[in-house]
Amino acid sequence: MPKREDIKTVLVIGSGPIVIGQAAEFDYAGTQACLALKEEGYKVILVNSNPATIMTDTSIADKIYMEPLTLEYVAKIIRYERPDAILPGIGGQTGLNIAMQLYKKGVLHECQVELLGTSSESIEKAEDREKFKELCESLGEPVLESIIATTIEEGVEAAKKIGYPVVLRPAFTLGGTGRRICR
Repeated sequence: MPKREDIKTVLVIGSGPIVIGQAAEFDYAGTQACLALKEEGYKVILVNSNPATIMTDTSIADKIYMEPLTLEYVAKIIRYERPDAILPGIGGQTGLNIAMQLYKKGVLHECQVELLGTSSESIEKAEDREKFKELCESLGEPVLESIIATTIEEGVEAAKKIGYPVVLRPAFTLGGTGRRICR
């Protein structure tokens, strides 16, 4: 892929707080992304709420913001810095969530910031379990039987239909928390 000459500044969203031994790949990936972008001559702005990561070392990005990874803070940074593009996927779920919030609130459109790596439509399809299931089925990919339930009664009926054991999990989760195997 040829270098994008129309992009000068890229905002990278870090992964935020991580647990020792968990999600370190996002810190590594983010650090490598920042270094690669700098090597290609882009100005790199990093936002990450976790000062205890490699990526927040002052040599990794041209400008570092150690601020909460929330819509409000990242929107302020974008409005101030005016990056040409944002690289959200390097921050894992946190970065993708913030990117989608920025997209849905119109901040990316307002500031003319392009999403790099994946489109908002692709993120939405990957994040929404039902849309992802439909996409896989449309491509002929095998998918385990699943049913969306919003009440305990619906969950019990779904388990009876699918057959035990079943995995019960919330629609959106960070780090796989909240899931249980029900027998």
